[in-house]
Amino acid sequence: MKKLILVRHAKSDWPEETEDFDRPLADKGLEEAMHMSRFMKTNNVAIDYFVSSPAVRALNTCKIFNQTYHINIITNEKLYNPSESNFESVIYDLDDSHESVAFFSHNNGISNFANSISHDIFHFPTCGVAGFEIDCNSWSEFDGAKKKLLFFYDPGKI
Repeated sequence: MKKLILVRHAKSDWPEETEDFDRPLADKGLEEAMHMSRFMKTNNVAIDYFVSSPAVRALNTCKIFNQTYHINIITNEKLYNPSESNFESVIYDLDDSHESVAFFSHNNGISNFANSISHDIFHFPTCGVAGFEIDCNSWSEFDGAKKKLLFFYDPGKI
């Protein structure tokens, strides 16, 4: 069994003359990310690898989570403005030694991908987190594997 955790970046700001890629987290986003990462760790959500969009707001959300988890982080451009196939491509590149992986990405892509692998329809709020159990031993088996939603955390409700 593998676990895939999808995290939408925390609340961002959009200062004047800032490109989308370079948008920073808002103060509320900093608080959301810290609160969510601590909530997940306290509730024994194990994660052994982080893959983040390289966009500033997603990567900073990931770095805040890493203050709680202290694990390896990599970035992957495919998680910035992602399509569903982008997520699958990143999944197929994962090393099988990683049992539980978290992706930090953006809407609408992250909501669309989550809904494509689950019968539970939902829309990710900023810093929303969904965890899935993937019935496979290798990430290369993702497409044909049974997928089960384990949890969906909305930062406004925890």
